[in-house]
Parts: sequence; structure tokens; C-alpha cells
Amino acid sequence: MYMVLILIALIAFIVFATSKLRLNPFITLLLASFIAAFAFGLPFDSIESTIRGGFGKILGYIGLVIVLGTIIGVILERTGAAIVMAETIIKLLGKKFPTMTMSIVGFIVSIPVFCDSGFVILNSLKRSMARTLSISPVAMTVALSTGLFATHTLVPPTPGPIAAAGNLGLEDNLGLVIGVGLGFAIIAALAGLVWAHFSRNLPSTELEQAEEAFQEGKEQYGHLPSPWKAFAPIFVPIVLICLGSVASYPTAPLGDGALYEVLNFLGKPLNALMIGLGFALFLIQGDEKLKEFGRHTEKGLVVSAPIILITGAGGAFGAVLAATPLGEFLGQNLSTLGLGVVMPFIVAAALKSAQGSSTVALVTASALVAPLLPQLGLDSDMGRVLTVMAVGAGAMTVSHANDSYFWVVSQFSKMDVATAYRSHTGATLFMGLVTISAVWLVSMVAL
Repeated sequence: MYMVLILIALIAFIVFATSKLRLNPFITLLLASFIAAFAFGLPFDSIESTIRGGFGKILGYIGLVIVLGTIIGVILERTGAAIVMAETIIKLLGKKFPTMTMSIVGFIVSIPVFCDSGFVILNSLKRSMARTLSISPVAMTVALSTGLFATHTLVPPTPGPIAAAGNLGLEDNLGLVIGVGLGFAIIAALAGLVWAHFSRNLPSTELEQAEEAFQEGKEQYGHLPSPWKAFAPIFVPIVLICLGSVASYPTAPLGDGALYEVLNFLGKPLNALMIGLGFALFLIQGDEKLKEFGRHTEKGLVVSAPIILITGAGGAFGAVLAATPLGEFLGQNLSTLGLGVVMPFIVAAALKSAQGSSTVALVTASALVAPLLPQLGLDSDMGRVLTVMAVGAGAMTVSHANDSYFWVVSQFSKMDVATAYRSHTGATLFMGLVTISAVWLVSMVAL
């Protein structure tokens, strides 16, 4: 029980230090990492390597993606392409429901793309739509982040749901998992939209800090690009990542020859974003394109640097918690409560809240509950599918300070930590509770 109390105290320290003492989140998270290591009794000779390893591991995946995504975003904003994208989306889906529009975009993108990469890619579009339609940037942020999060935790081919399905013996029945997952992901995304509505009055400086660029007006951009050119730097990488996911599907629908090798290579997020950056070059006008590109790159590096550091510190904090017996303690103690389909949710939610990674929570919780399915009355194809859904709902509950996604969302959206907790963290809690309620109701009928 003392381990749970330590975790609660650590979270309270992070919230207090960042929101009341105004400490930089990077320093706060590093301090929290060391405090957690000592409090949980990690061996002294492993503390430094654990923190350094956690910092490097998360940035090994998301660091370069953040840099490239930020540079693309700067180019989209400074060339007027972001304005073109916003206007095109508004024309296609209308002006009445902008938050729903943002949620739908995120929902679709995050099926093949990790939610943090998707947020980085789509942040410029979100900001432009919020500015163009005078919509609360916090509401738009919540709509995007929850739309991305819904499919990230519930719908293959995202690695977490695929691993959970494999652990539960559904590797040959992924079609059913995808179909059911899409249904519950819609419910989760709708819950996120509800929370976005109630978050619309929370403070944000995002549009104030972007005001200068927008006040210049369209005429300052010169000839605005066509919608095809404007969307290409974002959607070409997304399409490539989708094709890479299809090529890597367990059933190998495209074989294992040259086509698979090419699509698997192009579909890696880093490789796809490099191609997207190439398309972004076509947006730059004038006779000194390379010099202008250099200026955009410098701006992108300045913007991305603090985001990268804070995200890495969040990874270090999560690595320290993962190295403690906390997750194992919660999993073992909760797995024997006998709560039916709710039990996998509680295990996954405890693991998610303890160590931060949704994918780790999906993989670990599904492995923990797999031997217990007969005792839980879930030892059937539909029972196993609903278990994947319950674990996925738990894996979104909740995204807070030890989750890199929390810091990507808050820092790109210019939110202070207190606002991020009230908006993004509150939304993921509400999503998880609504989703598991829906899973439980379906289990009452289907099992």
C-alpha cells in the first residue's frame, strides 16, 4: 500500500511544483525521477542509468519525429498552407461542428500512426482551425488528442491492441478485433468530444502567441498554395505509414518481397516525415528558397527543443516507475478481485497510471489476465475481444505527467500543467470510464 501512496505523493509534487511553484516541467520531472528512485528503493548504482535510459528510449522514437513535424508545421504556417488546410476542411465538413471535425481527423489518423506522432503532424491544422473559426484552442486540443487516443488504444494495427490480441489468442481473428474496436473507439471519441465542450472556457495562450503570424493576413503570404500542395506534407506521410502498416500486417497481404520491403521502409514514421518535409519544400516561394527553408528550420528547432527535453524527462520518470515493483504489485493485487470484464480494465488502468505507456499497459495487462479468462467467464472469441477492449479502455486511463503523450499535447498547445490536467487528463479519465461502461453493457448481452 505504501507504494500507491508514494505514487500519489509524486503526482501531487509534480502538479504543485509546475502549477504553483512555476518550476519548469523538465526540471520538475527530473527531480521527480530521482525522488521516485530513492523512495521506491532502487539500487543506487542503477538510478542514473535508469533515468538516462528512459530519457533516451522515448526520444529514440519520438525525438526526431517531433523535430521534423515541428519544421513541417512552421513551413505550413509561414507559407499560408495551414490557412488553406483549415479552409478546405471547413468547406468539406462545415463550420457548425469544428471540434467534431478535429476529432474525426485524429480518429482516422491514429489507426496506423502513434497518437503522439499524429498530434505533432496535425497540430498546425488544429491551431489554424481554432484561429479561423474563433473556437477555444483548448476545446480543439482535447478534440484532437482524444480522437487520436481512441483508436490508438482500441484499434489494430496500432502495436498495443495487436499485442493484446495476440496475448489473448486472437492473432487469427484480428478482423473481429478491428470491427469491434472501431465501434468502441467511436464511443470513446464521443466521450472526448463531450469533455472538449466542457473544457472550452479553460485558459490558453496558444492563439495569442500565434497572433502575429495571422495578423499579417493572407496577402502577406503571396500566392497561397493549392489544397493538394498544402495537405501533401501531412497526408503523404500518413498514407505511407498506413501502407507500411498494411504491408507489415501478420497475414502479409502484400507478400514479403520487394513491395513489402519498400512499403515497410517508407512507412516508418521518421522516413515518412522526411518525405513529407520534401513536399513542404514545394510550398516555399521566391528566389531564395534554400535560405528561406533554413530560416524555417531554425525556427522549428527553437520551438521543438523544449518539447523534446520535457518529453524525454517524462520518459525518464516513467522508466523509474517501471523499474519499481509498483506495476507488478498493482497487477497482482487487482487481478484476483473477480470483477468480470471490469477486472482487465482496472489492471490496465493501474498499469497505465503507474508507468505512463499505453502500449506497455496493453501488453502487460493482457498477459496478466490471459490465464484467468476461464475464471472470469471470458473464455470465448467474443469474451477475448471484449477483454482486449477492456484492456484498451484501461490503457487510456489516465494520461498524466509520466506519459510522453501528456507532454506532447500540453507543450505543443502552450498549456500550463494545471490546464493540461483539467483538460487532457480529465478527458482521458472520462473516455476510459465511458468506454469500459459500454464494454460492460455489451458483455451483459453478448456473453
